[in-house]
Amino acid sequence: MLSSFLIVGKRPLEIKKAIADVTEKDELKKGGRILRNQNDLASHDKMNLRPFVFGVDIDGVCAQHTVAFRDIVARERNVPVDSLTLECSWGFEEWNFQEGDFERFHRQAVVEHRMLADMPSMPGASKALWRLSEAGVWIRIITHRLYTNWDHAIAAGDTAKWLDKAKIPYRDLCFVGGKTAVDAHIYVEDAPHNIDALRSQGRNVIVFEQPYNRDLSEPRAANWEQVEAMVFEQLAIYQGAVQHQLPGFDPSIERLAD
Repeated sequence: MLSSFLIVGKRPLEIKKAIADVTEKDELKKGGRILRNQNDLASHDKMNLRPFVFGVDIDGVCAQHTVAFRDIVARERNVPVDSLTLECSWGFEEWNFQEGDFERFHRQAVVEHRMLADMPSMPGASKALWRLSEAGVWIRIITHRLYTNWDHAIAAGDTAKWLDKAKIPYRDLCFVGGKTAVDAHIYVEDAPHNIDALRSQGRNVIVFEQPYNRDLSEPRAANWEQVEAMVFEQLAIYQGAVQHQLPGFDPSIERLAD
């Protein structure tokens, strides 16, 4: 629903186009024909020279959410960090969370500790995304961070701050619960329910490996080097060849530096 959707971008025309892409949902019409699946969508995009869109999740993919959240929970409980395992299921049952604990601790993490502005980034994410961006890939950040009432300004603002701090390039920033509402040619995602929902609609999804998604089928990636290779492979199929740097643009040494 658009009531839970926000797009942040730099150019008004890009924002207008991104919103149009979302409201089209799963069907695009051309010449009276409905394009119902991703193969049809790819053909339609080629005819209209639309960019290749890569849908990128943040938590557990670009940012080390479990690491950051564990530090805060340990402080709030006054227990050693090492007493909370990183080998967690989706509901953090291994941390002895009871009903309501996740919501309470996570709200504290976001509002009081400002966790979303200060998470460690996933190794290799920034450099891989910049290389993809310089090859012409349209990076669309898709995240569900507006899940607590009344804290949206903090969540949205701290997310944008973190993306800048982590040097993550993007054209669109989408906050949405149901990720099937946002179109992309390929996605990278860690949450099992999002992966299942996207794949049920025929979307191409790379599973970014986490302890809670190890039962999900390929394609899978254990790191950003593997993600980058898979996206470049799909880009080559989409446009016939890959030019790793667009003509007329010089790679920025500063932004790619560690």
